Amino acid sequence: MTSRHGHSGSPQYRTAAPSSRGERLLAFGTYFLTGLVVMPVLAIVIMAMGSSGNLWPHLVSTILPRSIATTFQLMVGVGVIVFVVGVSTAWLVTMCRFPGRRWFDLALLLPFAVPTYIIAFSYVELLDYTGPVQGLIRDIFGFKTSRDYWFPEIRSLGGAMFVMGFVLYPYVYLSARASFLIQSACALDVSRTLGAGPFRLFWKVALPLARPAIVVGVTLALMECLNDIGAVSFFGVQTLTFSVYDTWLNRSNLTGAAQIATIMLVFVLALMFIEYYGRRKQRFHQTTGTYRALPSYELQGWRGWVAVAVCALPIILGFVFPSLLLLSRASRRVEDLFEPALWAAAGNTLWLAAVAAAVSIGISLTLAYRRRLFPSRVTTTLGQVASIGYAVPGTILAVGILFPVAALDNMISEGFEALFGFGTGLLLIGSGTALIYAYVVRFLAMSYGQIDGGFGKITPHYDMASRSLGQTAWGTLGRVHMPLMKPVILSATLLSFVECMKELPATLLLRPFNFETLATTVYNAASREAFEDAALPALCIVLVGIIPVIMLAKTSADTFREKRGNKRFSKDTSMVPAE
Repeated sequence: MTSRHGHSGSPQYRTAAPSSRGERLLAFGTYFLTGLVVMPVLAIVIMAMGSSGNLWPHLVSTILPRSIATTFQLMVGVGVIVFVVGVSTAWLVTMCRFPGRRWFDLALLLPFAVPTYIIAFSYVELLDYTGPVQGLIRDIFGFKTSRDYWFPEIRSLGGAMFVMGFVLYPYVYLSARASFLIQSACALDVSRTLGAGPFRLFWKVALPLARPAIVVGVTLALMECLNDIGAVSFFGVQTLTFSVYDTWLNRSNLTGAAQIATIMLVFVLALMFIEYYGRRKQRFHQTTGTYRALPSYELQGWRGWVAVAVCALPIILGFVFPSLLLLSRASRRVEDLFEPALWAAAGNTLWLAAVAAAVSIGISLTLAYRRRLFPSRVTTTLGQVASIGYAVPGTILAVGILFPVAALDNMISEGFEALFGFGTGLLLIGSGTALIYAYVVRFLAMSYGQIDGGFGKITPHYDMASRSLGQTAWGTLGRVHMPLMKPVILSATLLSFVECMKELPATLLLRPFNFETLATTVYNAASREAFEDAALPALCIVLVGIIPVIMLAKTSADTFREKRGNKRFSKDTSMVPAE
């Protein structure tokens, strides 16, 4: 066992090759688990090479051109909205002082708690012809039919852009806010001494410096947009995701669905390339060891209230209105709390999400610990490859998982038939194992990123001391690392659990027969226009989803508080009136 020193001077733990049986088992497990994560994507490519009969010419001539164009338009519209809303609010709460700024700093994350499909069906209920808004308009002005007045159509591409933009903007807000907070106060001060006002400072200095982080946030939002199936179906928007779902279930053609999924993969790869291209050669460093609080602008009078309105609007549209509507509708169906179907859906949701989160944590620990024991380009690449599932929409994963899992189910059934005289049927698919597999692949990046970061904060000296006292690699993991990483593991588990609980596309396509979760219950009820039936399970999802949002807000605040506590800041903070 040898050690090496990085640029910081601290030794990094390195072993040339696995030297014990446990370490060899860890190496095998790393390759095996990475292969399981990559397998659905490879299965899609293989399935797409098959024949879809006469369906492919029909898809190419009619379905695909419209779906591709609609998907592109939706992503452009959502991208513009999340950029404008996320960057503007992040700049205001970071660089300006106005009434309620500290509250807005955290409240702007609240739309994270609400899945897009719940927001979508809430706005359909709120703004549709039979909804309360248009009903109030007709009552006030005495209109009799929709032809007597004009009202924007919520079931449209524009409606989908509006709703998804105000749900997904926190991705950009969070990344832009973090970038603004760590920017050099000296660079901003120099710009101001050269006569740059707040707007010029924003456009010429702060925004270019934050561009890499903003590109990452926009890319994540667009990936979530591409993954969505609930919102687009409620709005009647035929995207590529909806086309995969329709081709698989309504046209009963899995090969055709795989072929459409490969086109979606092109969109995913394009987004990943854009994200990489936006960050290439973008490296910004502090040139001094002295850190000061960022200069801020005091917004007084009408400027302050404009800032309040800009920050309050996305919270109201992305969280308050939908939540109040859900509370109103759920209060009319309190008796549903005693319905066995609701409890069954809640139970299915909890055990699926709990098992998937536990498996994700186990795989993340395996991959991250192997990387810690044997830091190399190979182990780093394996971790990056295993994290690619988050960039792949749930619909694509479902298509890629069904093929190999169904083949394995058939092998198991044939084996039981030969040995015991009876078959097992679709054991893995019928038991929910395939669905758990999809959850793990989809959200492994979330838990792996946190756990790998947690390992990075533990000095390698602890490993060396433990091994010198006779502990094995596994003993060091259990006795040293696990106790130190309890908060990180708990946070990663909770975030994975909630994301699995909210996942809709993969659940719709891979759930066993007559098997419902809270997400599918909401989707099914909203699809048949039974909004009151969907309100209570939707409210349950939102209430549970608030928990990781609170944790995220607290973690973000603690991170920058810790940075300020560990660095040397001067107490001088410039307060310049807005121009």
